[in-house]
Amino acid sequence: MALSVASWCLLYSRHGREQFAGCFTSLMFSTTTTFIVYILCMLIIGIVAARMTTSLNDYVLGGRSLGRFVTALSAGASDMSGWLLMGLPGALFLSGLSEAWIAIGLTVGSWCNWKFVAARLRSFTANASDALTLPDYLSARFCDRLRICSIIAAFIILIFFVVYCASGMVSGARLFEQTFGLDYHNALLIGAVSTIFYVFIGGFLAVSWTDTVQASLMIFALLLTPMVMIMDCGGFEVANQLIAQKDASMDDFLSGMTVIGFLSLVGWGLGYVGQPHILVRFMAAGSVRGMGDARRISITWMALCLIGAVLIGYYGVAFSMKHPEVSVKNPEQIFIIVTQTLFNPWIAGILLSAILAAIMSTLSCQLLVASTTLTADFYRRWLRPNASQRELVWCGRVMLLIVAVIAYVIALDPNSGILKLVAYAWAGFGASFGPSILISVFWSRMTLPGAIAGMAVGALTVIIWEIGGFLGLYSIVPSFLFSAIAIFVVSKMTYKQGNECETLFNELEKKFWVEVKEK
Repeated sequence: MALSVASWCLLYSRHGREQFAGCFTSLMFSTTTTFIVYILCMLIIGIVAARMTTSLNDYVLGGRSLGRFVTALSAGASDMSGWLLMGLPGALFLSGLSEAWIAIGLTVGSWCNWKFVAARLRSFTANASDALTLPDYLSARFCDRLRICSIIAAFIILIFFVVYCASGMVSGARLFEQTFGLDYHNALLIGAVSTIFYVFIGGFLAVSWTDTVQASLMIFALLLTPMVMIMDCGGFEVANQLIAQKDASMDDFLSGMTVIGFLSLVGWGLGYVGQPHILVRFMAAGSVRGMGDARRISITWMALCLIGAVLIGYYGVAFSMKHPEVSVKNPEQIFIIVTQTLFNPWIAGILLSAILAAIMSTLSCQLLVASTTLTADFYRRWLRPNASQRELVWCGRVMLLIVAVIAYVIALDPNSGILKLVAYAWAGFGASFGPSILISVFWSRMTLPGAIAGMAVGALTVIIWEIGGFLGLYSIVPSFLFSAIAIFVVSKMTYKQGNECETLFNELEKKFWVEVKEK
């Protein structure tokens, strides 16, 4: 079955016959074999998960049954997409350690998200009409009987997730393009089909279980690769000397740094609290009490992965100096090039599968969240309120295909930059939902008009700021701030003492503390 997904595409692509024949060189054969085995394993997990998926709740949240280990690694893997092994190392390769502030900002932001939002959101969504999606939760939290809040939230999710999904597809295309020498468009097709298949079958359980496997593979690759790179250069001292020969300022964390540049890089951390594909992992957790352990597992995994990615990009400069015969045309492919050059073909195949894992883990979750938003917040809410669970599951699968096709069309541009696409979507979600989610689980006086204003201001500011490029500042910083201000101002203007939303918040708060104390 996996052979039909990957190798069939290779065989019948424009240059397929020649490339398939070339697979029987040592590198191509081993890489192809490991890719096939990996994809086959993901499909098997998808089939097993499908047998356990009987309702929309199963398809969307896995029945809220995830253990702390799966919750932790799934949240991490769904976040760290192809940009971790391609986009971030590429930025470090070009600019040096000054780009590492992205990793620092993300680590701090993720810790804060786990610490302050995860447990509360899990409890609030479970007790607020058993909300399955963020739009569901926001409508329930603010007693929105007209579903205005839900519609706006769902619309924002669809806009930015299509772009986010496109970035994942571009990452997959870059991987297959560099590894197999494929035409970009053929490579794009292989990556997209491989991911869509197991998500289509197994839903949330398939995504979560595969994420756990993928997270394990990613950390193995990100810890092993920089060690081998440094050894190849002759140790830290020699490697650092080679980097200094290229550019002495690359080891300076503040090289060329301005206040705006610094805020732009660390501002990435603000986005965590608003990412639907990460927040849904909190919602699916088995219990509130397991969140502390899950946080420690997730942050440890994330920190190690980010350190590895930073080292690959930074010492990629030393690698290029040591091996001038190796051409690095696209900095975002430095990890792939290093792997193909330094490792045994079979090990290289496993490490390259880590890139595929990173891509598939995030893309699968994004496709699922977007499709379930269409199913739960549009189809079930407006078109078929009495639809059976089987019908809703299949509707979710159809919606997934629709979202995937739109993302595929966006990704057809071979000049698409992975980090640029991710940055746009990350800012869109972070500014639209971040302040609304954060404030909604802590402030009883937040109102429905305040939530609507916050989401609208956040989304519109990102779009306008990205078009205008004002001050050179990353759009998430002003957008997050303006969204929070809008929430407070509008909520103050529309607040009424003892209103229904405040009463509900107090009830949810009490239930949360009961769950915290439960053994």
